[in-house]
Amino acid sequence: MTNTSNSRVAIVTGAARGIGAATATRLAADGHAVAVLDLDENACGDTVEQITGAGGRAIAVGADVSDSTQVTAAVDRVAAQLGPPVLLVNNAGVIRDNLLFKMTEDDWDTVMGVHLRGAFLMSRAAQVHMTEARYGRIVNLSSSSALGNRGQANYSAAKAGLQGFTKTLAIELGPFGVTVNAVAPGFIVTEMTAATAARMKLDFETFQKGAAEQIPVRRVGRPEDVAHTISFLMSEGAGFVSGQVVYVAGGPLS
Repeated sequence: MTNTSNSRVAIVTGAARGIGAATATRLAADGHAVAVLDLDENACGDTVEQITGAGGRAIAVGADVSDSTQVTAAVDRVAAQLGPPVLLVNNAGVIRDNLLFKMTEDDWDTVMGVHLRGAFLMSRAAQVHMTEARYGRIVNLSSSSALGNRGQANYSAAKAGLQGFTKTLAIELGPFGVTVNAVAPGFIVTEMTAATAARMKLDFETFQKGAAEQIPVRRVGRPEDVAHTISFLMSEGAGFVSGQVVYVAGGPLS
């Protein structure tokens, strides 16, 4: 575990598993204290243990990011237990995939609530600490699906919306020393992509092999690939990078 003089307090949402867990672990390795936030606080235990076992500081926080009361309470708790959070990764996400004519209003509202409303509520609550400190970093998780993906009208719309949200916050918060960027992963091996394979009635290994053949670097991505990029955007050295969407997809996307 690396301890640096630039140690700060980070919140990573959806950090119980997948990209969120890898990001929380990476930020802790960078020397930051990390609030591992997920819907179920108990589910955060493995990520917290991995961080603390390596000598880092982390706490588990349970909250529904689409609920403003829970978000306010969670951010206040982080500030009280770890210190003012000035690093935020809005990673929490769900999928409710279906073709448009089969998609229910609940499918739409649930995805919008977690991705878009969640990022809005978390950013609004955390920016208070960032603007007071005159320093902050926000990274929102978009996706290559923002460019369109069959069966994901809700998810694609939410992920595209996060890009506009990112660019607007970069303009509003920039004068206060806060940068805001988005990372848009391509095919990353997670429980979510496994669920997509299952929806398509494909063996997950076959699904990954097919995806890798279409990616210029000829492999699928891992959560750590995304975490490395987020680590840079959270760093002191990324202070002149803001309002950007970085595709972590193994090649250019059209």
